[in-house]
Amino acid sequence: MPALFSPFSLRDLEIPNRLAVSPMCQYSCEPDGLPTEWHRIHLGSRAVGGAGIVMTEATAVEPRGRISPHDLGIWSDDHADALEPITEFIHEQGAVAGIQLAHAGHKASKCRPWEGNVPIASEDGGWEVLSPSPEAYPPFDGDRPEMRRATQDDLEGVVDAYREAAKRSLLAGFDVAEVHAAHGYLLHAFLSPVTNRREDEYGGGFENRTRLVREVTAAVREVWPDEKPLFVRISGTDWLEDRHSWDIEQSVRLASELEALGVDLIDVSSGGIHPEQAVPDGPNAQVPLAEAVREGSNVAVGAVGGITEPNQADALVRNGRADLVLVAREFLRDPYFGLRAAGGLEEDARERWPVQYRRAVR
Repeated sequence: MPALFSPFSLRDLEIPNRLAVSPMCQYSCEPDGLPTEWHRIHLGSRAVGGAGIVMTEATAVEPRGRISPHDLGIWSDDHADALEPITEFIHEQGAVAGIQLAHAGHKASKCRPWEGNVPIASEDGGWEVLSPSPEAYPPFDGDRPEMRRATQDDLEGVVDAYREAAKRSLLAGFDVAEVHAAHGYLLHAFLSPVTNRREDEYGGGFENRTRLVREVTAAVREVWPDEKPLFVRISGTDWLEDRHSWDIEQSVRLASELEALGVDLIDVSSGGIHPEQAVPDGPNAQVPLAEAVREGSNVAVGAVGGITEPNQADALVRNGRADLVLVAREFLRDPYFGLRAAGGLEEDARERWPVQYRRAVR
């Protein structure tokens, strides 16, 4: 059996293979944050297509935590009820349902990418956004909704929002919860000294800058059942070597602390904090970050970035570079990438296809 299609057990959950659909924003909700038919087809087709884990897009734990007015949410029981049929369909296909819990922080209140990805002014429906520090950083052109430095009450509210979102995710039938602490959003903005200029218990040194992530993680783990795994996505580095920033050494240290809080896998991405980042491109460009976390801690890791070919994904697992392979753009190009990968790696992958489609398998 190819390593990519070997089962992967975390706690009491057995994941059928090591291939996961990485969270990818769809910006396709109505302004109420409820999933639409687009989400049902988008996520369901990847489950049909052979992914072991199908992960939702970044799902806002409170309304002001949305990147855009069209982001998916999980801040009410209505959201859980609307997501439940999607998780049921994913399960019917033999896949695992995962949800990424997120808060956009100061990157919130923006138009969708195809509408310009620009901040929404207050008079046009924009909302107040939270930041570790009072400055809009990096600076944005044009109008900007009110931004404020998060108070202690704000942060306690954020922690509680994650806790309640995890409870609702459980009601919706999700098997895996992932805390989003990457890509310049609220939790990453607290981690990085590029954006965190606070001088209180949430700013300054490593322990203070990581406090909010640890509090959120502990709150989610508190309500997430012991038998179900918890992931955290991090940016392994800010890719800003010319200034004091978040880097892989701090990521390795954080991974060990998160493992002690009950985290089962670190999903290692990178960047997203500043437009001057120098992110490398190409196949496996970010995999060394996942390797470093895997080698420097006792927690499982997921690798992302530039993974487009079956043999490439299989080699990452077979050679011990990652425990899970998360694929984004290739699953957008081909919802059946998982089945295609099986066909390229196995002598006979016909039985992996849905019975409705087997007549087309060669």
